Amino acid sequence: MMAQATHSHGKGVIVTGGGTGIGAATARTFAEDGAQVLVVGRTEARLKETAAGHERIRTLAVDVHDQDAPRLIVERALEEFGRLDVLVNNAAVTGFATLDHLERDAVRAQLGTNLLAPVFLTQAALDALEETKGVVINVSSAGSLGRRAWPENSVYGMAKVALDFLTRTWAVELAPRGIRSVGIAPGVVDTGVGVRAGMPEEAYRGFLEEMAERIPSGRVGRPEDIAWWIVQLARPEAAYANGTVLAVDGALSVA
Repeated sequence: MMAQATHSHGKGVIVTGGGTGIGAATARTFAEDGAQVLVVGRTEARLKETAAGHERIRTLAVDVHDQDAPRLIVERALEEFGRLDVLVNNAAVTGFATLDHLERDAVRAQLGTNLLAPVFLTQAALDALEETKGVVINVSSAGSLGRRAWPENSVYGMAKVALDFLTRTWAVELAPRGIRSVGIAPGVVDTGVGVRAGMPEEAYRGFLEEMAERIPSGRVGRPEDIAWWIVQLARPEAAYANGTVLAVDGALSVA
């Protein structure tokens, strides 16, 4: 019996923030679809959990905001796979504070990971992506779309708004090189990010339950909900999607 063809077979993929949540689900979904995937994150143990049972996933423990990280990440992907077709800028950190309680180091850390890291990693990947006519997929947030405010999460939201702007601008700048740039804006997704940012587990679960009642689709998202769309945006059939940011949020942003 012949093996079923996969849409991502032979592709080389980088996923940042691949140790948990959306990044981990995206890496596994690409691997199951036939791609070779390099998952990048700061914690080796979490990356190994992502890769467990998936022979197509490789790991690289590095802070994406380190000055040498972009070069190291791209070089490692090319060493492992010989090509780079998809770059998923997913790594992000958050922290909850109103303006009067913002601390400079915390702001720098968020902007470094959430905004500067995608800029310079994408820059480092351009030549490799041009060779494959590849795609950059920026993971944004539905919470920062439109004219909505985001109290206590202003720095995170600011970085995501800027990332959406980069998605649009890169689409125009990179189109002559055959590179697409698209974004995906997840809504409320149960990734555990609130707990990792310092929220008590009970409070985080309460938040998810409250949001599920507000979301028109009747539930919060799962990491796999977002991973599926990321993989679809990388497919050749999606080639005419360029410069767009797709909201996947159970209709919360339009309710």
